[in-house]
Amino acid sequence: LPAEPETGRKKLSSHGRRRAAKRRLGAGSGPAGRRPLGGGGRGEEEEREPTGQTAHGRSGFSDGNSKWLVPAKAKKTQPKGNHVELSSDGEVEEGWEMEEEEEDGSSEEMVDDYGVSSSEEEELLPIEKAALKQKPDREGLSEDDSEEEEEEEEEAEEASKQKMGQKEDEGPDLQLNLDIDEQFKLPTSEEIEKEDILFISEPPDLHIIHQRIQGNMEVLQDFKVKREEGRSRQEYLALLRRDMAAYYSYSDFLLSKLMDIFPLPELINFLEANEVPRPVTIRTNTLKTRRRDLAQALINRGVNLDPLGKWSKTGLVIYDSTVPIGATPEYLAGHYMLQGASSLLPVMALAPQENERILDMCCAPGGKTSYIAQLMKNTGMILANDSSAERLRSVVGNLHRLGVTNAVVSNCDGRQFPKVLGGFDRVLLDAPCSGTGVISKDPAVKTNKDEKDILRCAHLQKELILSAIDSVNAASETGGYIVYCTCSIMVEENEWVVDYALKKRNVRLVATGLDFGKEGFTRFKDRRFHPSLKSTRRFYPHTHNMDGFFIAKFKKFSNAIPQAQKDEEPAVEAAAPAAVPDAIITEPLPKKKKLEESKADKEQKLPQPALKKKRSLQAQRRPLKA
Repeated sequence: LPAEPETGRKKLSSHGRRRAAKRRLGAGSGPAGRRPLGGGGRGEEEEREPTGQTAHGRSGFSDGNSKWLVPAKAKKTQPKGNHVELSSDGEVEEGWEMEEEEEDGSSEEMVDDYGVSSSEEEELLPIEKAALKQKPDREGLSEDDSEEEEEEEEEAEEASKQKMGQKEDEGPDLQLNLDIDEQFKLPTSEEIEKEDILFISEPPDLHIIHQRIQGNMEVLQDFKVKREEGRSRQEYLALLRRDMAAYYSYSDFLLSKLMDIFPLPELINFLEANEVPRPVTIRTNTLKTRRRDLAQALINRGVNLDPLGKWSKTGLVIYDSTVPIGATPEYLAGHYMLQGASSLLPVMALAPQENERILDMCCAPGGKTSYIAQLMKNTGMILANDSSAERLRSVVGNLHRLGVTNAVVSNCDGRQFPKVLGGFDRVLLDAPCSGTGVISKDPAVKTNKDEKDILRCAHLQKELILSAIDSVNAASETGGYIVYCTCSIMVEENEWVVDYALKKRNVRLVATGLDFGKEGFTRFKDRRFHPSLKSTRRFYPHTHNMDGFFIAKFKKFSNAIPQAQKDEEPAVEAAAPAAVPDAIITEPLPKKKKLEESKADKEQKLPQPALKKKRSLQAQRRPLKA
């Protein structure tokens, strides 16, 4: 555009400069120099003919205003943009966008970008009608005034943006200053005693405790830099354990055990996950239906569900439901079983084959037993055993409902089971445990478990795992496997028991066949376990969104029971008397032996015929009762 001469007025904005350029060009070219917006070869009158109206036909318009009466259809064909065209005479012509801006303030009939005329009052909103009424007032203002108003509006917008930017800049700085000022400090012993006294009468302030836990965690993560002088790490850990026990309602014993198992950031995630219930999962009973058909039937009943995961072909996770999941017609017909996701894993690790003999040593309530049956397709034989007669009622009910026909239910003590029956191809032992992996289902575990309970469970598990190994036939063509699992995360109930079984029986650990899960511990505090415990698997609620679980799979390679340690003890006892001279060893003879020897001497003194007669009389007598 040609440069505008300086006349002493204010500097125009970009919008004002465009309008001024249009006015100059319009004055130079005149009405005849304009062209229809379509850019075609027809004249202005030809463009207006289809509409059936002319400049003279419209009231309130003069001949000079006929250039504004361009039909709306022509505006659609022109591409958007600020472009300039040259006519045949070499005059400058403008794009339709600049023309629209000029029309906005010069005509009563307004056309939007989509070719809709704003003169139709029935299509206008109330606020648009009010704006049209105010237009005559604005037309009375000079162009300079309107330009000044636009500049003032732009300046106000820029000022508001600058203020917002300053506020945003100030916000993080202020927050950083607060964080720097508020450094975590350990409370003194007097303050802790006061809090203990207050806890007796009033409940603790959980918000303050939570802030103190977070501050303590930050210090422990960068202990050398952020710790107080003269304070040891043990003091920080003791305070953290005390605060966590108060905040999450755990016993001090259990929390100290968990702090030994997990790193501190992971421990927080584990404790938080235990406060949230695990998702409801079901297992499709493939003896009666397919997962696709079951999912469609439940969706039709208003159940929101998804497949459990790529690792399971039968599991479904339930998000919400308008009907009770445990009372649908499909449930009563035995099409599915309510079962946790972690309970599917031991059976998948066991991998039962068709026509095998399988023992489920602790089977109640029957979820794993029925899963084994469906994998075996109701072939072979499953012995479902449990030491509780009351719990076996639920096992029988579930097996009947699910259509399991290859199971035998027994009520025996698992520790004595090899004396009852043996020679199984595979054994599944879901041992009774402390339940530290299912705290979300049973929050009472937080406080009612102590060291004695853990050791009592561990002792029972050691007896049961030896019994399970003895019940397996190592010479089985397809099997010889034992799967040991617990719903606990304690090392005393898991790796410790497995390591004990490796020492006492001819078994070795093999891969579980599960693609996910964390490896078991090979070293824990001052204990060292067998290196093959890496093949065991641990599952946690905060990492896998399922109950805490432990799974180990054994392969038995010999039916013989190693007696190395038992043989050494008698050998040591026998070596001690061997060192004593023979003359010193004198054992008193029992009375019976003395009587027998005296009788023999008397018989030798009797004559031969008398001796024969006496023996014949003894033979005729009836034998004495034992």
